[in-house]
Amino acid sequence: MTPRQITVLGECVADAFTEPANTTGELALRVLPGGGPANTAVALARLGTSARFLARISGDVFGRLFRGHLEASGVDLSDAVEAAEPSTLAVAELDTQGQATFSFHAQNTADWQWRAEELARVDLSGTACVHTGSLALVRQPGAGVVEDFLAAAAPGATISIDPNVRPLLVRPEVYRDRLAYWCTLADVLRLSEEDLEILLPGTSPEEACDIWHAAGARLVVITRGAGGVLASLDGERLQMPATPAVVVDTVGAGDSFTAGLLHHLGARGLLGGRLPDVRLDDVAGACRFASRVAALTCSVPGPNPPWRSEVEELVTSGRG
Repeated sequence: MTPRQITVLGECVADAFTEPANTTGELALRVLPGGGPANTAVALARLGTSARFLARISGDVFGRLFRGHLEASGVDLSDAVEAAEPSTLAVAELDTQGQATFSFHAQNTADWQWRAEELARVDLSGTACVHTGSLALVRQPGAGVVEDFLAAAAPGATISIDPNVRPLLVRPEVYRDRLAYWCTLADVLRLSEEDLEILLPGTSPEEACDIWHAAGARLVVITRGAGGVLASLDGERLQMPATPAVVVDTVGAGDSFTAGLLHHLGARGLLGGRLPDVRLDDVAGACRFASRVAALTCSVPGPNPPWRSEVEELVTSGRG
């Protein structure tokens, strides 16, 4: 039987949002479980994909929040590491369009301390796709361990990478220096228009796709928020409009899009290896579905992906 599980590797982050305080001189924070890879794992599980999450989860108050959230969403944490280090905290400030700017409290936290032996015991025989990205790929000392894990997984599983660039925490040059190598591993490269501008300033999305194809990535998907999606499969391109959404905030929208894309391809048996059976029509269907998942995530506060029933309701209602 074809493996259908998607294994996600990366960080959990406590996303703290400012709220009005009752007393002058105080700042109230509402903390939600987040982190790009964790959001993607949650979204996959809620959509009905068997999702396993490889993470180093702290035993602190935030770590307990992460575990409860992930398990309630149906994510498999059997290979997650119980970490002694503290959790990563990000404080979000939202602008009038719901776009978030994060300040990170991430020094020596659990998420970046991967050791090779922690991942060496992971069995990937039932995994069709390994997805990672964001800070786990660039934060030392664990980043090299994560890259080595991807390289070992690549011969047997589809590799999906979302750079999710965080220039306030990691210098853009670090991402640029590693991106060509990531493309040798990645079958799917999903990134935002903002990521593109940081990684390849002044480069058109079409030209960027060609650069990343030449480096090895088969499917490149660039999300443009309300501007829709550009997808390129070995240089064959399509553009699709965004699903209309009433935006509360955009936190986790890209992570949810990635989950929708991978879920749709996986449900059709198209994940595994270097995507040998994927055609542009398959990509179009996956992007259409992924846009609906992202739109629903934008319609609620914080990184709170929809369940499959909510996506189905959006389709049957004719709103997306």
